[in-house]
Amino acid sequence: MILGLTVPTDGKIFFKENPIDLKTKKKRIEYWRNVQPIFQDPFSSFNIFRKVNNVLLDCMKLIEVKLKRDEENKIIEEALSFVNLRFDEIYNKYPFELSGGQMQRLMIARVLLIKPSLVIADEPTSMIDACSRASILDALMKLRDEIGTTVVFITHDIGLAYYVSDRIYVMKEGRFVEEGLPDDVILDPKEDYTKHLIGDVPKIESKWAI
Repeated sequence: MILGLTVPTDGKIFFKENPIDLKTKKKRIEYWRNVQPIFQDPFSSFNIFRKVNNVLLDCMKLIEVKLKRDEENKIIEEALSFVNLRFDEIYNKYPFELSGGQMQRLMIARVLLIKPSLVIADEPTSMIDACSRASILDALMKLRDEIGTTVVFITHDIGLAYYVSDRIYVMKEGRFVEEGLPDDVILDPKEDYTKHLIGDVPKIESKWAI
């Protein structure tokens, strides 16, 4: 609903103190310059029949200023560098020729081209290996800290939420049941559902634990 892909059955969504209005193509493009997604499955987010560098060039169309091709390539190279990718790694490649970690970092690079003020990151680390997961989290935190983008990080892993969040909202059946600073929610939970989620986090309890 925040992305404007589903219409609320009740109530309104406000962005920068104004209710979102996506009734016309012009208003949708203007809104999507400010609000962008990073989906759980990066492969389904790219057209499998198109080379990824062409998809990135298409994203440049959301930028208001018209640029020459060499200027667009320079911006793309800078965005790729931000997420530790090289242009020659992805140039003329199809999505199936890249790893899950590379594709997820490409999703973040795509967002960087537009420089939105809000990113909805839906389980962005769930489909990749642990090594790639660390680089994705690092890129998202750099996006927040260096670019100033607000990241709504959606995850079932409450331990991960504690690591990346400035504020945590716990949802059950589509409703918020608890919210607060990470230390308050994780170290002193008030709701039984939050306690249940924390109880499901694996713990190391053995004589070999350091």
